[in-house]
Amino acid sequence: MAAQITSDAGEIARASRLILPGVGGFGEAIAEIRRRDLVSPIREFAESGRPMLGICLGLQMLFETGYECGTHEGLGLIAGDVARFDWDELGVNEPLKVPHMGWNQVRQMSDDAILRDVNPNAYYYFVHSYYVRPTDPKVTLLTCQYGIEFAAMIAKDNLYATQFHPEKSQAEGLKLLAGFAALALNHSTVKG
Repeated sequence: MAAQITSDAGEIARASRLILPGVGGFGEAIAEIRRRDLVSPIREFAESGRPMLGICLGLQMLFETGYECGTHEGLGLIAGDVARFDWDELGVNEPLKVPHMGWNQVRQMSDDAILRDVNPNAYYYFVHSYYVRPTDPKVTLLTCQYGIEFAAMIAKDNLYATQFHPEKSQAEGLKLLAGFAALALNHSTVKG
């Protein structure tokens, strides 16, 4: 089946898999999802067990709360919140530039079928000023070091999400997207 871009609730309900992309600010993006009456269709899709992938801001919106330009309620599919890289608050002595932009190496924390063909220490392309703080650290598949160690990819049941952009991450990013596509056909994950 070919991929398609949609904001139609019926199309979301009929999809075999769903990608929630994201570029921009948390507050504006979640407000637009609400304006289009897509919160329930997205939550229902997630609860259906079909594979879902969030990318960058799409990862962040899966969480309960985001603090970009105020406090905003997210989709609440993953427990935790989304905070800004605040080096003073985090106690980082040598502050790095924010946004975190460019290629950085990840570290694999646990096994999952989506990562079957992916290098566990690959480099991916990041562009973000905020990072997710999952309540349950077991949902973290990949981490990245940028002043602090943060969740670069999460997985919970059928929900997957990356802080990096796999579509901009060359061969390793394409392998990850292929792993996601394979999950839609045979969703059997192996959690470590």
